[in-house]
Amino acid sequence: MIDLSGKRAFVTGGGRGIGRATALLLARAGASVAVGYRSRKADADETIKAVGGGKGRKETVAVQADLGDPGGAKRAVEEAARALGGLDILVVNHGVWPPDDVPLAAMSDAQWEGTRRANLDSMFYVCRAAIPRLAAGGAGARGTPGVPGVPGVPGGRIVLVASTAGQRGEPFHADYAATKGAAIALTKSLAGELAPRIAVNCVAPGWVDTEMCQQPFSRDAGNGKREIERTIPLGRVATPEEIAGPIVFLCSDLARHITGEVLNVNGGTVLCG
Repeated sequence: MIDLSGKRAFVTGGGRGIGRATALLLARAGASVAVGYRSRKADADETIKAVGGGKGRKETVAVQADLGDPGGAKRAVEEAARALGGLDILVVNHGVWPPDDVPLAAMSDAQWEGTRRANLDSMFYVCRAAIPRLAAGGAGARGTPGVPGVPGVPGGRIVLVASTAGQRGEPFHADYAATKGAAIALTKSLAGELAPRIAVNCVAPGWVDTEMCQQPFSRDAGNGKREIERTIPLGRVATPEEIAGPIVFLCSDLARHITGEVLNVNGGTVLCG
């Protein structure tokens, strides 16, 4: 039911975890994909290999950049758009989660600034660079259709990946929670600002079985994951593919009347109306 043939997508943090799963699913739906990465080239290359070729799709490309640098973010978007022949979809998935518990009173300037730069500043820079490209894929200015002949259907899509931490907070990880709460606020701000040319939505995962979460999973002699799963009504952590599915849904015509939404994918851990 999801057909993204002819669409061109840039997925940041696409080398592993949720980003890789999203790139794979976008490609399966017919989209051409550019994969962003900062330093782990081998992971990005593995994603490209996994995506493979496809009829009607441009070759998947990897784009290296430090998105926390405004020049790096601009260059990454330009490289992705040039390789794909334009841009219709932006999935902002990259970020860091410092795994050690640190109370705010003891948090260093370096940790606070590093998390903010990696998670929030970079999100601002890459969205700012991509918006003109995405708008060009739609039609006209504010108040005109995003898809020619279909009033009120956006031509461009932005999906930001936040976290349940941005909704309920996360003790001893205030830096991370603050940046993810900002991602939710940015989603809602841009949704009104960019409509109807571009739809902007957010996916807020809970615990996901990715490399980022392996340290808490391995605590208490390997029982950390089991303890976490006891707090999840569905009884287990999500797979990366279970986060990628909702992301791709929001990029599709099935979600063409949705903007400014925060889609929770957390097994029932956080129930937000």
